[in-house]
Amino acid sequence: MGFSKLLFAIALLGASLSFGCQNKMFQPELVTPPAMKTSPAVRLNYRYEPDVSAPSIESNRAEERNAEVQADFDKNRPADELLERTIASLDNKHTLAVYRNIADAMAEYRLDMYSPDGKLQKKLTSDTMAVHFPDTIVWSPDSTSVAFVAMTRALRIDNSGVIAPSPVSTGSLPVANGNSNTLDETEPETNKSATPSAPTPAAPTGILTFRTEQIYICGADGSGLKPVTENEGLIYFYYAWSPDSSMLAALATTAREWKYAEITAASKSETMIPLGRLRIIEKNGRERRLDDGVTAVHPVWASDSSKVSIAFDTQIRIYDANGTNPTQAAIPLRNQLLISSQAYDRDQQRQAQASNSDANVSTNTVQPDQPLSTLPDEKLLVSYNPIVELLWHEDAVLYLKTAYVRRPINDPVGITSFARWHRLALSVQAVAPAK
Repeated sequence: MGFSKLLFAIALLGASLSFGCQNKMFQPELVTPPAMKTSPAVRLNYRYEPDVSAPSIESNRAEERNAEVQADFDKNRPADELLERTIASLDNKHTLAVYRNIADAMAEYRLDMYSPDGKLQKKLTSDTMAVHFPDTIVWSPDSTSVAFVAMTRALRIDNSGVIAPSPVSTGSLPVANGNSNTLDETEPETNKSATPSAPTPAAPTGILTFRTEQIYICGADGSGLKPVTENEGLIYFYYAWSPDSSMLAALATTAREWKYAEITAASKSETMIPLGRLRIIEKNGRERRLDDGVTAVHPVWASDSSKVSIAFDTQIRIYDANGTNPTQAAIPLRNQLLISSQAYDRDQQRQAQASNSDANVSTNTVQPDQPLSTLPDEKLLVSYNPIVELLWHEDAVLYLKTAYVRRPINDPVGITSFARWHRLALSVQAVAPAK
């Protein structure tokens, strides 16, 4: 009898172990998601969070002119050279002087590199080279390089004749949002001595220029100046360094498209806001166009430099910046923005009704929220607007701002209304291990 009970117990134990193994086979194995940096863009999840508090925005440094550099222009530089602004590197070891000759076109500038104590280190631009869009000049995060846009200098006629001919000049770059530096409109000091106390080095020669705006970079001391784009016929603008300082994300458009946009905006009495296609440009000049869609939104980088993002109307796209098989992910937000805009409008109406009720003013009753059975009509929502700005300070949180933006002619500030911030909480999809 005892032997039979022993056999029964052994059989029961074996069945339990077998059932446990089979049950474990059908349960998903817990896998730690890969890091955001190593995960392709197409493997990202997102969660939309509407109407959040505005993120802390790192404002661009609106620097005053370096006093030592200004003193050098006052004492040592020719009287026809006017200092417009100075841009210090992030480590404050070098200072870029942006200036123009009084005979130059108003939208064309020149660059020299100074030390912070006001000593000229190197003249950067040649006499046939014109720097455009000075508010977009940007130092790399590691302060080893500076990027700017330049092209062949426009036609100029003086007493000595015709010099530096160029049939194309696009002028200054309109600002699509309020994050770019504003130029100091204060007129520089002009009380220069008639004779400089020290000769100014001659401008460099032999720098390749083009008939449309290209991106140039040079070292912190002004050495190694070169164009990193050489696509004559394209205009580059709205460029941003990757956090590791290895490459730039930029928008580009054709000169014909730029001119057409100017004509269209002028017919509406508006300032042209350029639209371009997103590209990644490495320091060695290798270039990759990421999208055929056009946008005016500035590109933003993930903090680890692995991805870059941009917006098209109500859609956000994220691209892998490197790798042998880069991917891209499109995040359509139209439906979410419609629903959140309806909730926002109703909330604003409730607040207005409460305020008017306190003032004993009769108002129309706000319709109560009803279970959503169809998407709201965008024509009835005043707060439903396209995405106009992105911020990506944390890899897992991408902020987006929607707003109505209009830029009337002769209005440098423009009109921005119904500005609302939202965010996407990003995460990485877990990948099942290979069997």
